[in-house]
Amino acid sequence: MSRFEQPRNILLVHPNFPGQFRHLAAHWAQRQDLRVIGLGGTRSPGIPGLQHLRYRSPHRQPGGHPYLRPMEHAVSAGQATARAYLQLKRQGFTPDVVLAHPGWGDTLYLRDVFPDTRLIHFCEWYYNAHGADVGFDPEFPATLDNHARIRTWNALHALNLTLCDDSVCPTAWQRSVHPPIFQPRIHVLHEGIDTERLGPDPQATFTLPNGTQVKAGDPVITYVARNLEPYRGIHSFLRALAIVQRRHANCQALIVGGNDVSYGQRPQDAAHWREKLSRDIALDPARTHFLGKLPYDRYRRVLQVSAAHVYLSYPFVLSWSMLEAMASGCLVIGADTAPVREVIRHGENGWLVDFFNYPGIAKRIVETLNNPAAQNPLRQQARSDIAARYSLAQGLAGYNRLLGLESSTAESLSRNHDPADFRSMSKTSMAEMP
Repeated sequence: MSRFEQPRNILLVHPNFPGQFRHLAAHWAQRQDLRVIGLGGTRSPGIPGLQHLRYRSPHRQPGGHPYLRPMEHAVSAGQATARAYLQLKRQGFTPDVVLAHPGWGDTLYLRDVFPDTRLIHFCEWYYNAHGADVGFDPEFPATLDNHARIRTWNALHALNLTLCDDSVCPTAWQRSVHPPIFQPRIHVLHEGIDTERLGPDPQATFTLPNGTQVKAGDPVITYVARNLEPYRGIHSFLRALAIVQRRHANCQALIVGGNDVSYGQRPQDAAHWREKLSRDIALDPARTHFLGKLPYDRYRRVLQVSAAHVYLSYPFVLSWSMLEAMASGCLVIGADTAPVREVIRHGENGWLVDFFNYPGIAKRIVETLNNPAAQNPLRQQARSDIAARYSLAQGLAGYNRLLGLESSTAESLSRNHDPADFRSMSKTSMAEMP
């Protein structure tokens, strides 16, 4: 079939599958007219009820120039996924469309196995030496070495943009960091968040590790990131929080996130950024609660008891957590950076603050805690805006259009293939790939 005819076989590729495709994959897996398979790395969690293959990249020690190490890893990942593609082909599965995150090399050789398959890339980021995350924070100045390294890293991302039939970015800001020559080919389409499951609850409570219970309406400050690191402004937040605690005697701070590094570098003189920052920032331990990573329902409760939710991000990829906070009816105090400005309008659905102005951030937090009723129109507008622009229904409708799934009928496909056929995929060795 043509790459642009209505698809029936869909392959979703992400090293940490399902990654950003979680909700899309779960929905498409329920459709009787589609056969959907996920492909990810050995530790990818998958989705219950969806056929999921795992590939194993060879453990090779990269050699050569340090700038080339990401490309060497990408080549290894590309070979591993190519083996998986070959096995799928031998077992009779040829995807009509592949939706993939290509940032680690997983689709480098897909065209060599499936030349007629339509390939759609999820283009999350393209590095820039100026105007985005690199060099944004004067506390971590960029060097010529940084600039040269990321320019070399972009070789993979530029190649990926030439390999695909279509590409998609979740936000206009993320598209804007790509080279102008590619931008007309990139659709702006957010995958959506579960707005139906999120929302305010006036009766919400949350029990802290010390046994104290906080509830909706209390002066609770919240902060959420996958990991506590400068890219998400943990240093700015904690410095502002120390000021807030001196000015507001009853506030409690709930801080959600792990101690690993998702973006940027680890501190050189500490195990993690929380440890390093805690040495120099005087916080009240009785009112500062580091909660780590939480199960989704407890995370949702954190948002529901929030009186002021602080989201500080470099000019980088926009987090789902900020949208989830707004969908929960939080009053979001966000960094005045390009990705945040795309969603938050100052004084209408949230507040914008200078990322580096710790006293200014603290002042806005205290004003918010002291005047909760004045924040209600902003909270309501935030929830309305997210429901209108970033719901799962909106994301699914957009991806259905992109993949050509809108006019699909309820015609049932045979599902008598044996999942055991795919269980040993990551262990398969094939002569076609070195």
